[in-house]
Amino acid sequence: MLKKALNAVEVVTFDYPYVSEGKRRSPPKAEKLVDFHTNVVKNAVAKYPGHPLILAGKSMGSRISCMVAGREDISPLLIVCLGYPLKGMNGAVRDETLLQLKVPVMFVQGTKDGLCPLEKLEAVRKKMKTMSGLHEIESGDHSFKISKKHLQTKGSTQEEAEDAAIQAIASFFTRSLR
Repeated sequence: MLKKALNAVEVVTFDYPYVSEGKRRSPPKAEKLVDFHTNVVKNAVAKYPGHPLILAGKSMGSRISCMVAGREDISPLLIVCLGYPLKGMNGAVRDETLLQLKVPVMFVQGTKDGLCPLEKLEAVRKKMKTMSGLHEIESGDHSFKISKKHLQTKGSTQEEAEDAAIQAIASFFTRSLR
């Protein structure tokens, strides 16, 4: 969906090793995934030289994308954070990486996402040094899933909500290039 909306040359997807191994276990600390993620990004940049780089990730992948974007040897135009996990397991707000970013960031968050209370995200966005945007998926959870009852009440579909999010990302991308 992003490839089409952004007229991208290619979208490179991957899973972290702990996911692709298929073992049901807790993910490692984010810092341990940065090197793996950085290598994937560098390989993609080498494979598609001269093309703009947009980092996008879901949940922990968005957090790691932000960490990777802060490296001196990585130069993305934009970061897309899908379901950013702002709140840690202990309840602390994890905003230090976001506050250091110099690259525009687009957040897509469900309004019922317990890992990213929107009022906390808004407070962080006000402190960020870079341009940021937010698209809310009404009644969406951390995975953007909307209850059937809510969809029926609104006369909408899950697909329409996802399409609206993609269009918001594309619009933010266009505005960030100005």
